[in-house]
Amino acid sequence: MFLTCEGTFGIVPATMDYNGEARPGDFHAGYQEIEGINLGYLQINGTQMFALAQVLSDLFKDIPRTTISKKMETLKIKSRRCDLKELRTLKAINSVPTRAVKCSLISKADLEALCTSCKSLGPRR
Repeated sequence: MFLTCEGTFGIVPATMDYNGEARPGDFHAGYQEIEGINLGYLQINGTQMFALAQVLSDLFKDIPRTTISKKMETLKIKSRRCDLKELRTLKAINSVPTRAVKCSLISKADLEALCTSCKSLGPRR
């Protein structure tokens, strides 16, 4: 179901401690192709997190947002707000519009569950 075609940008600058080791809370940014759509992600504490705005606009563009919200509620999928550094990184990799002032993130596992649940709802393209 998920085609892995990743590219990473590495650890975001200014998150290294004095001896060059990454501190907790550091993240990587990159792209992964999911269902034929290239989505940007942040790897935060070992978990791939995708911008919900990009998921809704690119992956589920033919499905009403209220339907997706109901599916997320049914599946008990929670999103989390990204912080300013994460938002800036998502803007830099064109996962959210540059005018965005906030963004929610969804984990890859939750995204997979949502994709499986939404298979019967409509076309992806």
